[in-house]
Amino acid sequence: MRALHTAATGMMAQELNVQVISNNIANMRTTGYKRQRAEFQDLLYEHVRRIGTQTSDQGNILPVGIDLGSGVKTVGTPRIMTQGNLLPTGRDLDVAIRGEGFFKIELPDGTHAYTRDGSFEMDAEGRLVTAQGSVVQPGINIPENANAISINALGQVSVTTPDNAEPQVLGQLNLTRFVNKAGLQPIGDNLFIETTASGAPQDGTAGADGMGDLQQRNLEQANVEAVTEISNLIAAQRAYEMNAKVITATDQMLQSSANLMR
Repeated sequence: MRALHTAATGMMAQELNVQVISNNIANMRTTGYKRQRAEFQDLLYEHVRRIGTQTSDQGNILPVGIDLGSGVKTVGTPRIMTQGNLLPTGRDLDVAIRGEGFFKIELPDGTHAYTRDGSFEMDAEGRLVTAQGSVVQPGINIPENANAISINALGQVSVTTPDNAEPQVLGQLNLTRFVNKAGLQPIGDNLFIETTASGAPQDGTAGADGMGDLQQRNLEQANVEAVTEISNLIAAQRAYEMNAKVITATDQMLQSSANLMR
């Protein structure tokens, strides 16, 4: 019976939905993480009686039809790129973006990736790098004898040294934005890469041309809300159970039909 296949597509869809929700919950404490949601569409229909067909020689038109659907399919798991809460850390190399933009990161192969995770470190050469050692662009070298590091809202990086108590500007942390930031492709390690769907990267200065500003000694938290995810999980579980119930009911109907033939 058609209902078996239809219910099976519903179970597969909800299984994927639970996978997406579980990933959101797992990343509740991941810096800069953006939650995903599963989106679905109905499958093709069999038109047993088409709406609008003529039903008599007098020109009567069928006002309603008989359309039998074949189930559901998953069409995407887009990311919700809303702002996460800022958490003060008190650490000089922690930087959060408040508003639009991503940090540009140079990968080992020379290509660029983008992130909202501003928990930076300093390598042996004094460069700002990610936790994986990739260099933050544009490259900024911090002197070994730096006493204090300051990053203002516009991204200017300054330090003081024992030889000079006046802050010295070392460089500028720029931001990058995209026309469709939800079109970025995640590659793990809190990194995204551009795609044809995201559009070309647009580099700019923090606090200008629609870019967000920077908040030193803060980190952006994941935009995952525990209550919402648990509610979605319960709804997905119940939908899975109802589809399973349809399969059980269809099996019983088939069994009853088979018994009539004995």
